[in-house]
Amino acid sequence: MQGRIVKGIAGFYYVSTENRNVYECKAKGIFRKEKRKPLVGDYVEIEILDEGEKTGNIVQILPRKNALIRPAVANVDQALVIFAAREPDPNFQLLDRFLVAMERQEIPVIICINKQDLAGEEQAEEIRRTYEPCGYRILFTSASREQGLEELRQILTGKTTTVAGPSGVGKSSLTNLLQPEIQMETGEISRKLGRGRHTTRHSQLIELEEGTYLMDTPGFTSFYVEDMEKEELRHCFPEFFSYEGQCRFQGCTHTHEPGCAVKEALNKGEISPRRYDSYCEMYRGLEEKRRY
Repeated sequence: MQGRIVKGIAGFYYVSTENRNVYECKAKGIFRKEKRKPLVGDYVEIEILDEGEKTGNIVQILPRKNALIRPAVANVDQALVIFAAREPDPNFQLLDRFLVAMERQEIPVIICINKQDLAGEEQAEEIRRTYEPCGYRILFTSASREQGLEELRQILTGKTTTVAGPSGVGKSSLTNLLQPEIQMETGEISRKLGRGRHTTRHSQLIELEEGTYLMDTPGFTSFYVEDMEKEELRHCFPEFFSYEGQCRFQGCTHTHEPGCAVKEALNKGEISPRRYDSYCEMYRGLEEKRRY
């Protein structure tokens, strides 16, 4: 029988199958030998051990479209990153780190600014000016006033979307509005886990409707890609792409070299100074990491 892993915790994997049952499964030992680990979002084949108890074994992991390391999830179509316009003020440095991580995985990102009712038009326009030229779609919502929800639903329909955002931005409020009646058997999973005692949160897949999934991903601040080489970083800023090959020096880092096309574009106002500063800060961080 085939299904999809909707949650994994303490070596148990909860697999939702085509008949909409959820089975508590262990992974066969061969996966450990092959150093392969099932991930939330994986499509798998399972063998049923006890139909009454809904238990089974994962016997095969079907080919993945992609896989993220942190959080460890698979088969993602797009990412929705949620920040608040106010309370708390948006941390753009954190947002840029997330965008770099997703660019590296070639996962499209939608930037959602919640609590738009607390923001002025000037702030909204600044966010648009900064991120829309980079190719990112910007969506403004208000969970408290239920604004922007229809556009958000359209963006999510038919896709598996990983949802991320720091605490306090209204991520839970938005996702709860999107799924007032969770169709996935999360109650059954909770009963099997006997949890409530556990404070550690785990990635889980929530079905909004058939073919539409939200992947709730904890550990937002860990999205920074620490194994990246500093030379890779420029390839994760889409606004730099059109200037590739125009710099005086091949392999220009766009930080200190003369004749840099990116810095020329910055001086002409074609690239956001805030984004460029963010790039330089990340570059220096990667340079320091290599040094030690």
